[in-house]
Amino acid sequence: MEKTFFNLQATDANSAARAGVVHTDHGDILTPIFMPVGTVGTVKGVHRRELEDEIKAQIILGNTYHLYLRPGTKILQQAGGLHKFEGWTRPILTDSGGYQVFSLAAIRKMKEEGVEFASHIDGRKLFFTPENVMQIEREIGADIMMAFDECTPGTADKKYAKDSMDRTHRWLDRCIQAFDSTPDLYGYKQHLFPIVQGCVYPDLRQEAAKRLRDLNRDGYAIGGLAVGEPAEKMYEMIEVVNDILPTDKPRYLMGVGTPWNILEAIERGVDMFDCVMPTRNGRNGQIFTWNGVMNMRNKKWEDDFSELDPCGTAYVDHQYSRAYVRHLIHSDEMLGLQILSIHNLAFYLELVKAAREHILAGDYKQWKDSVMPVIMSRL
Repeated sequence: MEKTFFNLQATDANSAARAGVVHTDHGDILTPIFMPVGTVGTVKGVHRRELEDEIKAQIILGNTYHLYLRPGTKILQQAGGLHKFEGWTRPILTDSGGYQVFSLAAIRKMKEEGVEFASHIDGRKLFFTPENVMQIEREIGADIMMAFDECTPGTADKKYAKDSMDRTHRWLDRCIQAFDSTPDLYGYKQHLFPIVQGCVYPDLRQEAAKRLRDLNRDGYAIGGLAVGEPAEKMYEMIEVVNDILPTDKPRYLMGVGTPWNILEAIERGVDMFDCVMPTRNGRNGQIFTWNGVMNMRNKKWEDDFSELDPCGTAYVDHQYSRAYVRHLIHSDEMLGLQILSIHNLAFYLELVKAAREHILAGDYKQWKDSVMPVIMSRL
């Protein structure tokens, strides 16, 4: 098989679910894949050896806005890029700051030229444009860079969504010009993904997907979902977009989501995912397992000395009992938060690995339909 950036290996017999391989200079990524979020150069509470050995992460994320503020690209350049700064030898994808245009709406001003932020750390002003975001992402050293966009709120009216999408497209033209006119840094290939916006309006999503498809970039992201709209509307928008995006390029659904969101999106042809939910929920005492969702703060686990998740394969699942982990959580011990974060990330990676195996076997939809009610149950 010819080695291009993305090789599609199989499509499920009864759905649009796909298995493939993304090839980067830092290694191959088997899809579907979940990418742990390392916003500021670290996946919260997780050591690199755990990411590599227990969680088996193939690619992680960094965030352009946060890394620009701290430690800053000057330090990252001196280190030789984010890979060397944090000691990660596998691929890295960077968001562009477009989500912060949504999440930090109270401390930003949006203009045609770009977005002015007031730093959430010290209030200093910073101005993001499509051009300087491309340079920042190059200096961070991402293998896969996101175009600068506005993540439109899921509750936006159609006029706002249309205006936002059109501005995102104008910014995309500038991103592409800046990206294509600047060299890769640090001696390896960097790739740019445009982002499909359009909120919850099918005609806008179709317009965006067609426009981006015709650009023939290495891959495509689907943004502006899981930001306030109903889950069924999110699934509808995924179907609309994936009916148009090319089949020979990877599709990345940004910021999604629960394990069942991921399985539903895989069924609709998505290849790549990220979300803070595994670590954030873990730090709040909740874990996802093959038998259902568990709140480790509950009293029912107080004298349960069985393994955390007997069906899981993560090292931590077989080291610690439910009673012990509950004790750590109630004692505000950092180890408890680490254990649950590692477990959740390992579960997410197990989930997409199992999905891939069933796609290759041709029975993904049957498998997904059988496991969904179980993993969504509350223990």
